[in-house]
Amino acid sequence: MSNKIPLSFLDLAPVPTGKTIADGIVQTVEIAQQAEKVGLNRYWMAEHHNMAGIASAATSVLLSHIGSQTEHIRIGSGGIMLPNHAPLVVAEQFGTLQALYGDRIDLGLGRAPGTDGATFQALRRQMQDAERFPQDVQELLYLLGDSTDDSPVQAFPGAKSNVPIWILGSSLFGATLAAHLGLPYVFASHFAPQMLSHAITAYREQFQPSAYLDKPYVMLAANLLLADDDATAHYHFTSAQQSFVRLRRNERGQMPKPVEDMNTIWSPAEKAMVDSALSVSFIGSVETVKPKLADFIAQYEPDELIVTANIYDQAARLRSLELVSQLNLFTLQSVNELA
Repeated sequence: MSNKIPLSFLDLAPVPTGKTIADGIVQTVEIAQQAEKVGLNRYWMAEHHNMAGIASAATSVLLSHIGSQTEHIRIGSGGIMLPNHAPLVVAEQFGTLQALYGDRIDLGLGRAPGTDGATFQALRRQMQDAERFPQDVQELLYLLGDSTDDSPVQAFPGAKSNVPIWILGSSLFGATLAAHLGLPYVFASHFAPQMLSHAITAYREQFQPSAYLDKPYVMLAANLLLADDDATAHYHFTSAQQSFVRLRRNERGQMPKPVEDMNTIWSPAEKAMVDSALSVSFIGSVETVKPKLADFIAQYEPDELIVTANIYDQAARLRSLELVSQLNLFTLQSVNELA
């Protein structure tokens, strides 16, 4: 594929084993600054609750901190789990971010609660709240738009900010909603790739031009971990693999240290489950990853790629971002010479 596409980064503000949440946030800022330095397009954070290894629960608060520590990279949510919130509150939060940081803000929205049932109840929400997702998205579009002057309820800040809204999903539901509303669509292929082809095909075929977007815009998510050699990359990726096993076992804990042999951790059934869930992963040296990633981009033709590497070792995460420019597959805003 000759045309390069933008590259963005998705972060969960991982808290490594033995570190405090404050430590994890310091490391998160370093990652955001590195993403900006190498010329990535966006830096997004995802909302999760009741997870000791993830510090991005108060997503808009942490995004504001990231905004204050960076200069030009777009920042946003990937995503805000809308069933957890009243649309007015989300409009006020992201309107505040826009007031602080200008035209750098993205609002990605998800339909899942991003947590377990007990925590959902602690958030004072009900599972059926997700059924209102299409209406809540439309309410947010209205609150952030230009037409609320005569409304008895307005978002201050938020009104007239026109913060860009994205629909996130891993099924046909989000794809068709994004298509009918004429909004950009992000598919969560980094952990739920099963419906990837069907969802983006449905989105592109059903897309209706809107005031927000004149043609379909697809961003795909992937796991990307680059290192100086394949063995090093796969070693550090075991942190993410262990986290996925723990999630499926309903075990709590911080981001685990990497291990030499995952067979000491998972059962064959768990390995098959993790391999399937994380099948859209590009792990290894630049030489190993580049042709595989190029084939993926050629097959699905995304307009943008957003990658994640939620692992234990901070130096490995920074090095992975440092090596991105060597892939020569992406439009980077500013490729600096890094030591």
